[in-house]
Amino acid sequence: MKLVVDISLYPLNEKYIAPIQAFIDRLNSDPKLTTSTSATSTIVSGDYEHVMAVLAKEMKYTYEETGQAIFVCKFLNGDKMGSGH
Repeated sequence: MKLVVDISLYPLNEKYIAPIQAFIDRLNSDPKLTTSTSATSTIVSGDYEHVMAVLAKEMKYTYEETGQAIFVCKFLNGDKMGSGH
């Protein structure tokens, strides 16, 4: 099954740009994921199990490196979407 996730990351510290960029860069480095970043969120798509495993790993890493942060995510069944994703 294909999964599409729309993610926004809000690090709760004054230096918030670097952790956001690092998170996006790590997602972009995975060849099994398709990513698209806008000004407010990043859309990640790929195989359900792989996307969930990567997000679990990268969210944990972000918390360990940044401290407190908020992730806002919308999960969509990519199999039921039109050809746009």
